[in-house]
Amino acid sequence: MRPLDRITSLKVKLSVVIVAAVAVTATTSTVGFRLGVPLLVRPVISAALALAMVQLLAHGMTRPLRDMERAATALARGDYSQRVETASVDEVGRLADAFNLMADELAESERLQRDLVANVSHELRTPVTGLQAMLENLIDGVATPSAETFATMHAQTDRLGRLIHDLLDLSRLESGTSVVELAEVAVAPLLHRAADESRIHHPSVEVQVEVAPSDLRAPLDEHRMHQVMVNLLDNAARYTGDAGRIEVRALRVGGRLRIEVADNGPGIPPDERARVFERFYRADHARTAHSGGSGLGLAIVRWIVDLHQGTVAATANEPHGCRMVIELPEPHGATP
Repeated sequence: MRPLDRITSLKVKLSVVIVAAVAVTATTSTVGFRLGVPLLVRPVISAALALAMVQLLAHGMTRPLRDMERAATALARGDYSQRVETASVDEVGRLADAFNLMADELAESERLQRDLVANVSHELRTPVTGLQAMLENLIDGVATPSAETFATMHAQTDRLGRLIHDLLDLSRLESGTSVVELAEVAVAPLLHRAADESRIHHPSVEVQVEVAPSDLRAPLDEHRMHQVMVNLLDNAARYTGDAGRIEVRALRVGGRLRIEVADNGPGIPPDERARVFERFYRADHARTAHSGGSGLGLAIVRWIVDLHQGTVAATANEPHGCRMVIELPEPHGATP
């Protein structure tokens, strides 16, 4: 039993304990005097009863602090499973809640760090192993130098370069050192430049751009938003395959700028659409095993859109495929 748990102030609790101890002492002395208890015995009895009353009222007041001390020591050793349980609603109870929240965040940070190391190691291992095997074959004379061999090696080094670039970019975004510099940007030229770049890398994929109205403008960081569009188009092109089709649209919807990138690929299962924006997450391992992506493109997209105070989501594209929808606040332009 913890009779003072519902009191929301530690000061009030201590005041209650002190008043109770004084009241018990005074009552005991008065009763002892009336019963004729010797003068030297009455203080001893009063002190014993007062201590018992204090123990009863203050039961559990300091237990969260002792638990936090043990849990903090465990956290310092790397054990992030420790939590502090308390029913108190005073400052100590709120401190315990804050401690548990901190422990949860440390545990999540540790998990993300382990996942990052494992995923980066996996992503680096594939191209490095391929390059090593090709070089050993060339050195041993098993394979002869050819344009195809050098093209394959160049593709592997290009994959390594993209992965390192994406990791550095995402690290800057997550650390908060990268900020957006907003300016009034014409949306149509921005989307057409990204589409032209996509056509160079994926010449067999058809990319169509539609902007309504054609002079639509919005407050954007042009460089960052170009990066968003390039990543979305590259992601869509890899999944549509040869003779694929991508539609890019920009329009006003309810006072916001909406940009859509739709492809006719296999699409993303509904239960995985939110997770595709996590670092290194692959919605379909069999389908993406040879896609050549770093697994970071959509994570970078989400961070840049967040910096623009916008949202990005993956939805279904009819009759099949995926539609990435970006919504950004307060577009400006001519009245349609």
